[in-house]
Amino acid sequence: MSHGRAGAPELKDSLGATPDALADVLRRRGVSRRAFLNYCSLLGALMALPPALVPRLAHALEGARRPSVIWLSFQECTGCTESLTRSHAPSVEDLIFQSISLDYHHTLQAASGAAAEAAREHAMKENAGKYLVVVDGSIPLANPGYSTIAGISNKDMLLDTARGAAAILAVGTCASYGGLPKADPNPTGAVAVADLITGKPVINIPGCPPIPVVITGVVAHFLAFGLPGLDDLGRPLAFFGERIHDRCYRRPFYDRGLFAHGFDDDGARKGWCLYKVGCKGPVAFNACATVKWNAGVSFPIEAGHPCLGCSQPDFWDGGDFYQTLAIPTENVAGLAMGAMAVGAGAGAAVSALNTAKRKTAKKAHETVTIENLEKPKEKAET
Repeated sequence: MSHGRAGAPELKDSLGATPDALADVLRRRGVSRRAFLNYCSLLGALMALPPALVPRLAHALEGARRPSVIWLSFQECTGCTESLTRSHAPSVEDLIFQSISLDYHHTLQAASGAAAEAAREHAMKENAGKYLVVVDGSIPLANPGYSTIAGISNKDMLLDTARGAAAILAVGTCASYGGLPKADPNPTGAVAVADLITGKPVINIPGCPPIPVVITGVVAHFLAFGLPGLDDLGRPLAFFGERIHDRCYRRPFYDRGLFAHGFDDDGARKGWCLYKVGCKGPVAFNACATVKWNAGVSFPIEAGHPCLGCSQPDFWDGGDFYQTLAIPTENVAGLAMGAMAVGAGAGAAVSALNTAKRKTAKKAHETVTIENLEKPKEKAET
């Protein structure tokens, strides 16, 4: 595992790249310029960047230094790490061996016991103020003994490791919001990472588990541009800026009032909207409908299952997964009364509402640039 050299002079090779820069590592591993640009094009598409900004992304990534990453796993099921190992853009091998220096990971590291903890402490010392901390799992506060590592409570390990970090990535819904361990009645007193960390930027990447390409995409964004712009729940806007409902291929059926009422009825066989069987897509913000899963093959709704809203806080306590949302996502009822008077029905009402929303959105549209996605570090830390 490589580590940054704190205080070392900025030596440059014949191509002008600093040692341990991503371009340096790629060349040593035989990655061609064409392959690298193809990767940047894919990453730019995932971030919804205009094609003209891909060269800037490539230039920023080439000069990025490989950060030390310390991955902590607390009250979790290892699903987030399982998700990471299935990433395809970049693959986990590319991410670990080319983009970052993964210096500590409870599941993936070969070392154990004292040797493992020595690796964590060494990475913290050698890369003070520069390393990334990735956390999956919630932190129990009711009793430190509920979850310990090498005799250290989760809370103490998190606070100690985060003290010298540049930023903390809370990966998965457990780390982002408390997740299943925090579900009522929360017997362990589980809390999220952001409930304990102050004075440091915390980026939430929720999902149960999170989409693998979103995890690696956020790391790549940090390498290229620094901290991404975040929403009010601390999630990167590049991946959590829109509801699943807004990009769902079944959305036209919702607009027309065509719903499946069961998993074996005619509507389900025709691929109609799953809102009536509990789909939480209208209230869930994530990139599932665009990035998808398994190398872009599918996502739950495409497989015929409603969205559970796993990227939202407290989704475990939201009631029956297969029950229609208790609170309408649009003011459909009032509009439907007028539409039904002329025989149009609820479908026409929702369609009229969405037409009005599209017009409003078009008027307020602003061109997205790299600058829109970046978030100055000093602002993020306040």
